[in-house]
Amino acid sequence: MYAELFSIIAPVLVCAGIGYGWARFGRAFDVEFVTTLITNIATPCLVFHTLANLSLDASAVGVISAAAVAMLAVCAAISALVLRLSGLSLRAFLPALTFPNTGNMGLPLCFLAFGDAGLALAVGVFAVCAVGQLTIGATIASGAASFRDLARLPIVYAVAIALVFLATGAQPPEWINATTKLLGGITIPMMLITLGVSLSRLSVRRAGRAAWLSVLRLAMGFAVGVAIAWVLDLEGAARGVMVLQSAMPVAVLNYLFAQRYQTAPEEVAGMVVLSTVLSFASLPLLLLYVL
Repeated sequence: MYAELFSIIAPVLVCAGIGYGWARFGRAFDVEFVTTLITNIATPCLVFHTLANLSLDASAVGVISAAAVAMLAVCAAISALVLRLSGLSLRAFLPALTFPNTGNMGLPLCFLAFGDAGLALAVGVFAVCAVGQLTIGATIASGAASFRDLARLPIVYAVAIALVFLATGAQPPEWINATTKLLGGITIPMMLITLGVSLSRLSVRRAGRAAWLSVLRLAMGFAVGVAIAWVLDLEGAARGVMVLQSAMPVAVLNYLFAQRYQTAPEEVAGMVVLSTVLSFASLPLLLLYVL
């Protein structure tokens, strides 16, 4: 069991460590360019190839996608209540508490823990969270609705086209399959390397507040994931993926929104760093629970 846990955790730590060390040694790394490449090309290709060539029953991805919507709704409700009672800004902290890092950390962990089936299920959760964060999350942070941006998200079209192939039972042309597989293959390692670079460049401010909010994100995410998996009677890889994805730390994208709209960016950065460090520390226990 310990060898299995190490084989899951080690690639995540090594890739993130490469990014962290790369930045610490002063090597050039254009986070904006890499993030744009991953968001607009690599991730849509990964999502399309995974869904269009689904080896699972398509209904399984539909169920876990619905579970992801429920997870976000429950986390948002709990977070809003805690923030109101604490007198903290919803614009600054609600997106960070609601949207976990289902991409940079969630996808690799689910793939390493549950294989291709886990990746397919994790992609369903990630797609829901990504669309939600880039629309609702951005709206909360900016204080103004901008759902027009939904039409600009490549991942939306990747999901839609993949669903057409799933619904018709047709297979994508081989050249499309090969191309999307090749481009999608860079997603997971580049996400982890970028996570490491981002962590090296962020600093912790107001550590006390960032710490308890980070603990809230992880504990709440785990509890909500377990509860939703129980309510929906999820089993096996579906249950594991639901709990893992829900229990992930604060997504780095929350910091980018906080920086753009000046909603306590230093404190959100602290939440990203501390929740990720705490998540790395608790990964063995989390994996022991879901495996």
